[in-house]
Amino acid sequence: MTTQRPPVAIITGAGSTQGIGFAAARLLGASGTQVVITSTTNRIFGRVSELRAVGIRVEGVIADLTDQAGVDAVVACALDSFGGVDVLVNNAGMTAVSSSYGSGATDRLSLDHWHASLDRNLTTTFLMTRAVLGHMRAAGYGRIVNVSSVSGPVAAYGGDVAYHAAKAGVVGLTRSTAIDTAAAGVTVNAVAPGWIDTASASAYERKMGAATPVGRSGTADEVAYVIAFLAGEGASYITGQLITVDGANSISEERGR
Repeated sequence: MTTQRPPVAIITGAGSTQGIGFAAARLLGASGTQVVITSTTNRIFGRVSELRAVGIRVEGVIADLTDQAGVDAVVACALDSFGGVDVLVNNAGMTAVSSSYGSGATDRLSLDHWHASLDRNLTTTFLMTRAVLGHMRAAGYGRIVNVSSVSGPVAAYGGDVAYHAAKAGVVGLTRSTAIDTAAAGVTVNAVAPGWIDTASASAYERKMGAATPVGRSGTADEVAYVIAFLAGEGASYITGQLITVDGANSISEERGR
């Protein structure tokens, strides 16, 4: 970075107190980065208050990032409030947790639910990335970190094919964009969390975390540290990569020992 102002980061999906997005905002903000955080509900303003209480410069935006207007509002907030966008953390997205989605198996998933999952988990990442790239190219600097998942790119569980497809798509988007932007000083990388103990983690997911080689689920902070590294100037020669954060679960051949 050549600008004299503090760096500016947009972090999407930061509404949960125990989530990866909020952990990343807390960590980046503590290092002096100015932060814009988003959520689809007004709980984002609670996170804003918590971050401001510890001295972090932050703004919050309620936005539907599957809609271009919501994306534009987030980027405008970063530009108007802090004067630029240096870092984008695409964390927004979720599995089909609602029972209204029914079975997510390939032969039982409706086309509407397929599109909804891809919109939440892949289109949001595409739209946000597209919206900031012009500003990053003009500055000759940028760090984009996409939160993918172990589920899809390196492993799978049953019953949620659209989520797996979307998260694998995030990795393809990451690699392609990294090639397109490498000469412009913009890096694009992805992290793949495994079983992470967030507020939305179920008892079953925690049980799966306990079965990893490490013997526990990961924490949002442990993923956030990887995000912060990739978002920093020290990661300038790393681009187009996927870093797995899963306690060795995806490489273990021996299960249930």
